[in-house]
Amino acid sequence: MLILAIVLSAVLSYLLGSFNSAILVVRLLKHKDIRDYGSHNAGLTNTLRCFGKGCAALTLLGDLAKGIVAVWLSRGICVLLDTGLTAQQDVHFIGYIAGIFAILGHVFPIYYHFKGGKGVLVGVSVFLGIDWKVFLCLILIFIVVLAISRYVSLGSIIASACCPVITFLFQMWQRGDLPMWYIWLNTGLSALMAAWVIWMHRSNIQRLRAGNENKFSFHSSKTHE
Repeated sequence: MLILAIVLSAVLSYLLGSFNSAILVVRLLKHKDIRDYGSHNAGLTNTLRCFGKGCAALTLLGDLAKGIVAVWLSRGICVLLDTGLTAQQDVHFIGYIAGIFAILGHVFPIYYHFKGGKGVLVGVSVFLGIDWKVFLCLILIFIVVLAISRYVSLGSIIASACCPVITFLFQMWQRGDLPMWYIWLNTGLSALMAAWVIWMHRSNIQRLRAGNENKFSFHSSKTHE
């Protein structure tokens, strides 16, 4: 039953993650394809720059919802199948698996010829579903880096890099009777999520090193009304 729960969670999370909020919002409200404008990335930052705060807000809500729903669905599957991991039948781990596949769906969406966004918001929202304390720490790190540097990409990269460390610390704090291998499993899964998000920012890293990465502004540059 555990294998079935993992497979079902992975498949459903991937299909859910494949619904790209930026593409859907811009197509429904502006009748355009976000991938044809700006950086050609189907994500929040490009949506804000090209189509304004309204579209960006809806994109934000959509991407956050995907990660949370993926975690909830995966846990519900474990409950329905009466399965878990460790002697305590813990279902915490399934949220990380759901998150990995939700990000995979967001980055390589089956509905959009496998061309999607970078998965940052989905990854962050997964932690809101798994552990709100980790989520708050990651958001705080992102905000601080963004406020200092004004680079969304740098904030995303640094918050992602901190993700496994913060996950491990909170897992240890809330360990209880759970075995140490289980803590390392969850930390490893969070590290895999973080590494994936950082890898998707490799072009941003190159631009940051070259000094020509775009800085964040609350004023959109939309010219596509």
